[in-house]
Amino acid sequence: MTISEQIRILCVRQSISVSELARRIGTSPQNFNAKLRRESFTVADLELIAEVTGTEFERKFILENGESV
Repeated sequence: MTISEQIRILCVRQSISVSELARRIGTSPQNFNAKLRRESFTVADLELIAEVTGTEFERKFILENGESV
C-alpha cells in the first residue's frame, strides 16, 4: 500500500476530506493533491499529518530476523 493510499484511508477513518487535511497542515488542496499523486511526502510531512489528525506515525526498518532499526 502506498503512502498516498494510507493518507486517504486515514482521512476516511478520521472523517475528514483530503482538502480539509491539506488546510490543517497549512497547504492548499491543490498542492496537497499534487503531493499525493507524486508520492512526495517527507518524514516531517507525515509527522505533521499525524499531529493534526491526532494519530501516531511510526517509521522504522525491520530486518529479516524481525529486529527493528
